[in-house]
Amino acid sequence: MFVDRRRFLRTMAGTILAAPVAAEGQQAGKVPRIGILDPGVPHLFAAFRDAMRQRGYVEGQNIAFEVRSAQGRPEQIRGLAAELVKLGPDVIVSAANLPLNALKQETKTIPIVAAAIGDAVAAGLIKNLAKPDGNITGLSFLNTELSGKRLEVLRQTFPKIRRVAMLNDSNGAAGFAAETAHVAKRLGVHLQRIGVRSPDDFERAFDATRRDRADAIDVLASAFFNAHRVQIVKLAAGTRLPAIYESREYAEAGGLMTYGQNLDDLFRRAAVYVDRILKGARPADLPMEQPTKFELVINLKTAKALGLTIPLSLLQRADQVIE
Repeated sequence: MFVDRRRFLRTMAGTILAAPVAAEGQQAGKVPRIGILDPGVPHLFAAFRDAMRQRGYVEGQNIAFEVRSAQGRPEQIRGLAAELVKLGPDVIVSAANLPLNALKQETKTIPIVAAAIGDAVAAGLIKNLAKPDGNITGLSFLNTELSGKRLEVLRQTFPKIRRVAMLNDSNGAAGFAAETAHVAKRLGVHLQRIGVRSPDDFERAFDATRRDRADAIDVLASAFFNAHRVQIVKLAAGTRLPAIYESREYAEAGGLMTYGQNLDDLFRRAAVYVDRILKGARPADLPMEQPTKFELVINLKTAKALGLTIPLSLLQRADQVIE
């Protein structure tokens, strides 16, 4: 009878009668708490939470989330990081240089999962991808190299451009701008650097692209920029210049073209790390992943509205064309 009963329970798993059992490494009766430090990209953390549900973690039953969001205001990050650490969650999930470095300064013991970070080693979060040897692990992708690649894609699409306005998050990693400048020099492109520190700087930044007669716009990778992508895309459209961005969210918001990681996939993958940590794994022993799949997304509707022609060869290369 015992064997039959277990077979019956396995058959009924996933139905409305019972939620899947998760967090086997947790003490009986203890509901783990997951801290979330969101720089302002709730749509991506929604993907993470959905992936947690798919792994059997049901909020209100066997998991709890403590969410702190900076809502796209970088100056709030440090205070929110300190507040979240004081709550003592079992794991904290965040993304981008500023939030993750803020968390690192606040705790050396609470496990931290990076859902997305451009270069964890260069950012000073860890010393080695294969063996983080600390309380931080997760997903680190080659955004430094991608920064240069985006400029190459922009130039391949519009070979006549000579002056490119580069919008850089002054709160983020300096490596993105440096790599873009290196590639610009090789391509013979004059780079107009425009630093942005707060949302109040966006209009000034785009006014500068007009004043300096840029031929195109390159918006560098930034969680802060992603939080304000709708405003950024609208301002870029006002210049009537071709622009390239980090990830598909910009193209879905009306941006012309994007090249980079599928961030939704990365945040979903972060759930695997959290699950393993809750079941007893140590962050120090979990190698940081480096995803190698990149996607090109083109908004053909925006191209037509701006009177721009996208080469057929590029459209054929695109992973998605929005019409």
